[in-house]
Amino acid sequence: MSADLAIVSSQSQTGYDQKAIARYYQRRPWQVFWRGLNIMAWFGIFVFHLQWDAWTNQKEQNKQKRATELRELLTNLGPSFIKIGQALSTRPDLIHKDYLEELIKLQDQLPPFDNQTAFKIIESELKGSVKQLYREISSDPVAAASLGQVYRGVLFTGEEVAVKVQRPNLKPIISLDLHLLRLLVGWLQPLLPVNIGDDLTLIVDEFGIKLFEEIDYQNEGKNAEKFAVNFADDPEIKVPKIYWKYSSYKVLTLEWIHGYKLTDTEKILAAGLDINDLIKIGVTSGLRQLLEHGFFHADPHPGNLFATPDGRMAYIDFGMMDQLTEETKETIASSVVQLINRDYQALADDFVRLGFLTPDTDINPIIPALETVLGNAIGESVKDFNFKTITDQFSELMYQYPFRVPAKFALIIRSIITQEGLALTLNPDFKIVEVSYPYVSKRLLTGESPQLRRRLLDILFKDGKFQWQRLENMIAIAQSDRHFDLLPTARLGLTYLLSEEGKYFRQRLLIALTEDDRLHTEEVQRLWGLVKDELKPARLFDVALTALREISSERVAAVIPNPLPR
Repeated sequence: MSADLAIVSSQSQTGYDQKAIARYYQRRPWQVFWRGLNIMAWFGIFVFHLQWDAWTNQKEQNKQKRATELRELLTNLGPSFIKIGQALSTRPDLIHKDYLEELIKLQDQLPPFDNQTAFKIIESELKGSVKQLYREISSDPVAAASLGQVYRGVLFTGEEVAVKVQRPNLKPIISLDLHLLRLLVGWLQPLLPVNIGDDLTLIVDEFGIKLFEEIDYQNEGKNAEKFAVNFADDPEIKVPKIYWKYSSYKVLTLEWIHGYKLTDTEKILAAGLDINDLIKIGVTSGLRQLLEHGFFHADPHPGNLFATPDGRMAYIDFGMMDQLTEETKETIASSVVQLINRDYQALADDFVRLGFLTPDTDINPIIPALETVLGNAIGESVKDFNFKTITDQFSELMYQYPFRVPAKFALIIRSIITQEGLALTLNPDFKIVEVSYPYVSKRLLTGESPQLRRRLLDILFKDGKFQWQRLENMIAIAQSDRHFDLLPTARLGLTYLLSEEGKYFRQRLLIALTEDDRLHTEEVQRLWGLVKDELKPARLFDVALTALREISSERVAAVIPNPLPR
């Protein structure tokens, strides 16, 4: 077997290699041609039916029929297209309700493959008969998804488990579709009315890398364990245990989760659970993934998320994950605050740091454009903010200015928009900023790392002046989170002020208190009014003692910051 063929073989366990896949199919153009023709035929028939409905004035009466037809079309075209349908199923603001209800079925109501094949895969991978491996296993799958299907079982030690089995010949099917998609975007990119910046094939490659990781169940098991460690201190998140003795590349045995799909609102309400609490848990855990741990779930559709009877959020699929750098996490956090504060100069600087603009880009003409487009997207109140509006408005800027979407950010954007779409499905009046901004404010105010503290200083100082109103807003908004405790923040702040690292900030704070030739007692009084109920004298004394003890042995965490930004 050639190296190229091994890449697309169902037996291969190597990662995504687009060059090897391209070489393989360059010698088999007929396979590419017939698959492409098949895809075009399916979509051509569907588009013709839509047009026929329009010609015959039957659009309204046939819309349910067409919704079912689209779901069946995506199902017939296989895993790659099912993934597209799953992504669309979380966007109630994009997809008509009739289509949405059908596409939701793609999350875990797909046709299974035959049990005999599934059990042969289990036996081949785990080197034993099914009866020897499991005390009980369901005769039929309890769920079928795009990449595999799930059986309910019981181990001989008594634990209830879910047994995931990969679909046969999955890698060759996905490889061919990715090759076709890569060819398609290469042909279409020059014709698209949007300036993406980077080559669109890089985004396809990023998707391909993650898809190949997703079909490696051993990789998924490791991801689950890493995710569990990250959320070990969070009583609202449940992560299933992995049973490695009964797992391999194509089989994954994990703890059975008792719960309700997030879209099954009737069962959730019947169990006495609060929908809005679950939304908040989901959004906050998503923010923690992006901004705290940097290890995030890139495919958080409802089929992967469950509400447990005790009110926790359970994640059950860890195939598509990604990791962010510390600098990226911190810059994302500060850019959200810059956007809410409408500081478009600082936001443009953050776009450069994140890679949306190259370092040599002249940002001066971009700043007023950001203010016009993003200002309209935010609206009169931050409560009108949503990421879908931002991404829609941002496309206008990408056409006019040299913005690009770094390949890694395609997954981040997908993750955020999917979470927002899920929240909107559960509560159409949900505003993501009501959860996200308090979390981001709290994250910056607690400033666990020197880098994060510098981000906070960047936000609080503008043109050399202290932004009192911004600090007031951040504290007030952070306090809207019932889990926010001001005392640890006060302790961190006092420790920082007394440290060598905080010397520069002490100087700037003294200047801020007396700038413009006046004492800023009014601003200080307003701040005290916000915090006085939480900062009782006895508690403040304890905080001061703790800070003094810590500073006596604290190592300088970072060098003195550079001169303050604009």
